[in-house]
Amino acid sequence: MEEKIKELIEELRPYFNGDGGDLEFIKYEDNYVYVKLLGACSHCGYQSATTEGLEEYLKNEIPEIKGVINVVL
Repeated sequence: MEEKIKELIEELRPYFNGDGGDLEFIKYEDNYVYVKLLGACSHCGYQSATTEGLEEYLKNEIPEIKGVINVVL
């Protein structure tokens, strides 16, 4: 499951990079995907919309996913 999530994130990475941001996979646990928004995405006012869009995309591909959590360190 984790490898499939990583593959899907890699497919989206160019879109994040195109806006000066990036996305890092942290872990998959209890059907939740943990990611960290990086670059321009890390301080963008649209972080929740970005996370929601990512969640929708991943859930469409992997229905077992319950949600996506942006880890802020």
